[in-house]
Amino acid sequence: MVREHQGDYASQWEAIAFVAAKIGCSGETLRKWVRQAERDQGVRAGQTSEERDRIRALERENRKLRQANEILRKASAYFAQAERAK
Repeated sequence: MVREHQGDYASQWEAIAFVAAKIGCSGETLRKWVRQAERDQGVRAGQTSEERDRIRALERENRKLRQANEILRKASAYFAQAERAK
């Protein structure tokens, strides 16, 4: 909608403010959505939604692997100490 009305206004912000009032959200929220849509379409530089989602998934996987490594490290130390106690 912003792109449709952009030619009717002097600036993109004016078009965003018009559409935001029409759909009932803040201008800043709509501006962020417009910027992200521009990134996703390759019009604007920055991370696409797909790249952001992939990075989040990798960070989540990394966090789980670190937790698993910590558990294994503690279990190894526990069993090593139990072996020495024999």
